[in-house]
Amino acid sequence: MHRLFHYRLCPASRAIRIVLAELAIEAEMVEEKPWEWRPAFLALNPSGELPVLQLDDGVLLCGAYAISEYFAEEIAEHPVDGRAVPLFPGTSEERAEVRRLVDWFHRKLNREVVRDLLHEKLYARISGPSPRGPDLDVLRAVRANLRYHLGYIGFLADQRSWLAGGEMTFADIAAAAHLSSVDYFGEVPWEDHPVAKTWYARIKSRRSFRPVLADRIAGLMPPPHYEDLDF
Repeated sequence: MHRLFHYRLCPASRAIRIVLAELAIEAEMVEEKPWEWRPAFLALNPSGELPVLQLDDGVLLCGAYAISEYFAEEIAEHPVDGRAVPLFPGTSEERAEVRRLVDWFHRKLNREVVRDLLHEKLYARISGPSPRGPDLDVLRAVRANLRYHLGYIGFLADQRSWLAGGEMTFADIAAAAHLSSVDYFGEVPWEDHPVAKTWYARIKSRRSFRPVLADRIAGLMPPPHYEDLDF
């Protein structure tokens, strides 16, 4: 069986967990705390970044980009019902748009919002010799950036059936994975962004999303709407 090294609130890890569930691919979940920099994990991925998928034959795939592209190349149709795999479908131009948006969410959204939010709200609190509370200046900047990204997601969802075009792709999965991590802390102003909220509700209601919504951090519970499909 494959093994996925992940952390439950890591958005890139969540994206791959959703992909595995969408494709009905079983994998053993191995939780890795990204702030520990364990030598054994660094031996698997010297960058120390998650996720890492160890295939059942021992081959290592490091990072959400590599893992998603691997399955897009290896699996032409869904292994259960034969439908198209929801990763990088369409023409070369359409696939380029999917990749552009995947890069937007995994890099720009992560850099401007999710990475700092996770650090301030979680990692700084539970790691290191002197745990501390969040930096309010950082949180203000994160919240301002988040509104910009929600506006862009709303713009895309208003113009298209899904973010990258006429069908769900890995761009939707990547965006939703990042927002789900932010939503765990109750930081998404959904009521100010109804189009983005409607889009998120669609992907949140998919069966593949249920394991992500079931995640919990000890001593830190999500808001009541976090699991509510009709939020």
